[in-house]
Amino acid sequence: MVDHHAIHVEGVRLAYQASGPSDAPPLVMLHALGEDATDWDVVAPVFARSRRVYALDLRGHGRSDWPGEYSLQRMRDDVLGFLDALALDRVELLGHSMGGVVAYLLAEDCPQRVDRLVLEDVPIPRPREQTTPTRPAGKLTFDWDMVLAIRRQIDTPDEKWLRRLSRITARTLVVAGGPRSHVPQDGIAELARRVPDGRVVTIAAGHLIHSSRPKEFAQTVMEFLLSEEEPCPVPEG
Repeated sequence: MVDHHAIHVEGVRLAYQASGPSDAPPLVMLHALGEDATDWDVVAPVFARSRRVYALDLRGHGRSDWPGEYSLQRMRDDVLGFLDALALDRVELLGHSMGGVVAYLLAEDCPQRVDRLVLEDVPIPRPREQTTPTRPAGKLTFDWDMVLAIRRQIDTPDEKWLRRLSRITARTLVVAGGPRSHVPQDGIAELARRVPDGRVVTIAAGHLIHSSRPKEFAQTVMEFLLSEEEPCPVPEG
């Protein structure tokens, strides 16, 4: 059963879906640009068997507020405020594309809040060629001004974001979409290398891994979340 809720963080209404046992470990899921919490519906039931799953609508998306003020840092702060409001001290965090950027920013700044981190086809924070997106026709389920603001940041990221990947302490799984993805895969591999406890797995489904190959994605992520901590090596002598 999926429950629909909303809370206010610093005056911004954040809508979210919750499912799974209330006493299970919390898993917070952050969607890609232009999506919302429902984008996870195909895999959330698998995670909800052993996790309390929280799927958010980030600001400017879906049923959350469209306040007109947008940045990846504001989204990071919204998620942190969400964790505080629900008294979620330490969580597993999963982000796709833009949601993955928000996730690693939070893990960089508040490493003590993230137990395990899953990044699905997330671009490394390096400058890239800037392009102007074309607004889709018809009524949108997201704020177009948000798209323009976030795209500018992804095209020209803060140079500190790359350096601070080394601050992430969470065990991290980076899921790459392979050659069919528009996201440069060498950058995804580098992102995984820069995280101290990071590793990369490729599911050659393109950028939309969890919707194109939901069973394989869910299985890969759950195996990672359920895996035991590797023992620290014993020094010789």
